[in-house]
Amino acid sequence: MTPSGGDFDVVTGAFSYSGAAIASELRAVGRRVRTLTGHPGRAPEGTSIEVRPLDFADPAGLAASLRGVSITHPSADSPYPYFRGKAAVEQALRDLRLSHAVLRPAILFGGNGVLINNIAWLLRRLPVFAVGGTGEYRLRPIHVDDLARLAVTAGDSTETEVIDAVGPERPTFVELVQFIKAAVGSRSQVVRVPGSLIPPAARLLGLALRDTLLTSDEYQAMADGLADTDGPATGETSLTRWITDHKETLGRGYANELTRHFR
Repeated sequence: MTPSGGDFDVVTGAFSYSGAAIASELRAVGRRVRTLTGHPGRAPEGTSIEVRPLDFADPAGLAASLRGVSITHPSADSPYPYFRGKAAVEQALRDLRLSHAVLRPAILFGGNGVLINNIAWLLRRLPVFAVGGTGEYRLRPIHVDDLARLAVTAGDSTETEVIDAVGPERPTFVELVQFIKAAVGSRSQVVRVPGSLIPPAARLLGLALRDTLLTSDEYQAMADGLADTDGPATGETSLTRWITDHKETLGRGYANELTRHFR
């Protein structure tokens, strides 16, 4: 996100998930929003957001500096390409020697988010829910609206800063699954299985659902503790309170990631 000539704030993917939350927060405080999107045809009719294509074949059109969203624990030495890529983006910003802010979320929830909803969906439908390894790896989810507020505040600052965008709770993965199970009234049996079984099981489910549920890298990074931080909370919304408040609707429908972004 970046101010554009003092007239617009530019948000990539303003009709998607976190981008939509950031655009909404900007409009709520009276700002004008322009979006760069790979799906300009998805813009709602009558939107007040100015729409431009995200076209990497047009570098001049993408020349404006953007304040970006990264991920917890980016590292050039990471065994995971996604984390190496985020580290490369952060290094490129530092090399430019321009004022910038980087937000590092781990896991997002709220709105039409995928992960928490689909855990609930599986718990409502499967007799057994498998947790890889010990399940004792911790997560620091942040509500998407808290992330949006952080982005708007950081976008107004001239300070160069890196912020872990994390919520106030740090459940282990198995604690999170058990909490969701109780909230939605699931009778599914939560069992621990060797971590090596989770990616192939997710691939089989993904084939049935025409989606990618969880990649091997995503699972292993989570199991390695990369979705957790020890720092202070920068988001305010309680994950468990949000789950409790939405227990009647959570997981009633499946959220297909591929359909949302590519179909």
